[in-house]
Amino acid sequence: MSFQAYLDTIEDKTGLTPRQLLELARQKGFADAPAQAGEILDWLKTDYGLGRGHGMALVHVIRQGPGISSKHVGATGAHSDESDTLWLDGKASKPSS
Repeated sequence: MSFQAYLDTIEDKTGLTPRQLLELARQKGFADAPAQAGEILDWLKTDYGLGRGHGMALVHVIRQGPGISSKHVGATGAHSDESDTLWLDGKASKPSS
């Protein structure tokens, strides 16, 4: 599953865009201080029922923003992403490639 696909699935599961979840994480203080991944994962599991894989995708965004390594951009296979910048504003508003 691509990084973007994880974020799109999170939106399906929670009803919130990745950007909305990022804002909630900021309100909880996870973006201001170097919160441990386990703390963030516990919050996402308790409040939204997200498992570790989906949670770790959000941990990356909370800690590092929407940029990802270009390693899989344009590659073939399940982990291929279209861009090295993740779309955080929801599937419905994502520009088509």
